[in-house]
Amino acid sequence: APASPDLFAAAACSLPDLFFERPPCGGLILGSGWSQALARSRALVRVPYRAIPGLGASTVAGHAGELVLLECGGARIAAFCGRRHWYEGVGWDPVIMPVELLRRMGVRHLLLTNAAGAVNPAFQPGDLMLLRDHINTHGLNPLQGPVRPGWGSRFPDQTHVYSPAFSAVIHGCAATLRLPLADGIYGFTAGPCFETPAEIRAYRAWGVDAVGMSTVPEAMLGHAMGMEVAALSCMTNLAAGIGQQPLTHNEVLQVSHAAAPRMARLLDAVLEAIAAGAGAVRSFAEQTGERVGGAGG
Repeated sequence: APASPDLFAAAACSLPDLFFERPPCGGLILGSGWSQALARSRALVRVPYRAIPGLGASTVAGHAGELVLLECGGARIAAFCGRRHWYEGVGWDPVIMPVELLRRMGVRHLLLTNAAGAVNPAFQPGDLMLLRDHINTHGLNPLQGPVRPGWGSRFPDQTHVYSPAFSAVIHGCAATLRLPLADGIYGFTAGPCFETPAEIRAYRAWGVDAVGMSTVPEAMLGHAMGMEVAALSCMTNLAAGIGQQPLTHNEVLQVSHAAAPRMARLLDAVLEAIAAGAGAVRSFAEQTGERVGGAGG
């Protein structure tokens, strides 16, 4: 089960008050290689993960390990640059801490990104995919355990974990930029091993287009909390049995680095779209009636 509310409160109290001054219009959790695509030069404040109780420094190459508050078009965006994973062996606390902190800040729109292996043979390394749905292949779920205040109902509906409206905004941004962006189904695996060719054949038979070791726990939690969730994958390798080469994390980092300019263009456009719509969207805090102002909220 996830941590006690005291740990979440301690993590919130460790952040500068600026994060809680007014609700950011969007929150990001950026996976392998995606942090380099974020224009962090606009940062108002930066906090290393190691300074946040219950989160801790990232242990995986390609994950910056820094929380940044950005100014974008007069609005604010809170970005977790890098993520923690279930396979790191330290439980759910660091995996879900970013989502809970974003909830306490009053974030309404949550954008998740990751590096993924291409299962659909139509995909090539460097391609971008917007998640339409997912398959949780191991059944791991951060909502198991006590029902926490603000985490929704005991049995959350998952018909639309990924918001059709938010996804349409992202597709519109990609179309404006003339960036190819596919829709697809993401298969979540526990890691840290890459999948076997037999597993990939099974996932493909299930309709999986891309596979990876993240994103789904955060998406399930954010959706249960009432956030509008969207998720983007960058194909960084062909899954086992589809390509001919052994899979390595170095390949993931190399391909994501090469794709960074396109990732950056899309991220910038999406953030601008979120910021432009911020005035028309009531904050999450207003919708729930929960007090989120102040670091102790």
